[in-house]
Amino acid sequence: MSVKIKNKKDYRRYRIKMRIRKVINGTPERPRLSVFRSNKQIYAQLIDDIEGKTLVAASSRQLEIDDKKITKTVQAELVGKLIAEKAKEAGIEQVVFDRSGYLYHGRIKTLAEAVRKGGLKF
Repeated sequence: MSVKIKNKKDYRRYRIKMRIRKVINGTPERPRLSVFRSNKQIYAQLIDDIEGKTLVAASSRQLEIDDKKITKTVQAELVGKLIAEKAKEAGIEQVVFDRSGYLYHGRIKTLAEAVRKGGLKF
């Protein structure tokens, strides 16, 4: 698969992401919790890879989180709690965590721990 990526850093993360995605797949019973982190925001979604559909999504751009003047780490924690609540409403209890090539520390780790505290298992 040929993809044009402008700089080495993005290309490196893309290769790591594809290496992870070879192994991790989401099903309707156990969807994939995919995380995307930009410089200012953080996004999380539960994806059923068999049908190619997003079941539940949450981000730091939602009104209840975006209005507050908080740090990005606290933002990630709120997004984790929000996605866990939405998943519980949708009847989802187990997920597969996809860190999308990011290192498991900082905002990614905070989001994952908040999701676990919210009651999802992975």
